[in-house]
Amino acid sequence: MTRDQKQLVQATWKQVVPIADTAARLFYERLFEIDPGARALFGETNMTRQREKLLQVLSVAVSSLDRLDALTGVVEDLGRRHAGYGVTEAHFDSVGAALLWTLERGLGEHWTPAAAAAWTEVYGLLANIMQRGMREAVAAKRSAA
Repeated sequence: MTRDQKQLVQATWKQVVPIADTAARLFYERLFEIDPGARALFGETNMTRQREKLLQVLSVAVSSLDRLDALTGVVEDLGRRHAGYGVTEAHFDSVGAALLWTLERGLGEHWTPAAAAAWTEVYGLLANIMQRGMREAVAAKRSAA
């Protein structure tokens, strides 16, 4: 990820913040449309709180792009927790698609090819780190059994 991509993600995220709740609603609606089976992962979840958590995680990630070493541990831990929720690596494709779709809708004319490439890069980076945490959790659970 280049410095310019980091800056573009941070700048576009600032444009999303004023419409954050709407964006989070759109994200989950799109996720469940793309991947209806993902809805079962949220059966007992307070979706208002879940939307808040999504926005918090994205805000921390975006603001920490210049400190990836510190961010890595947090994202790996997030992956470990998600393994316990029943999330699989296959879910990451639908989450990524829903996120990019939501950003495109929220940013409108500011969703440029460069912004799309930068956000795709960021999501890929974060998803890979999170998946590593999930794999570690699954392996630890297997070795404990």
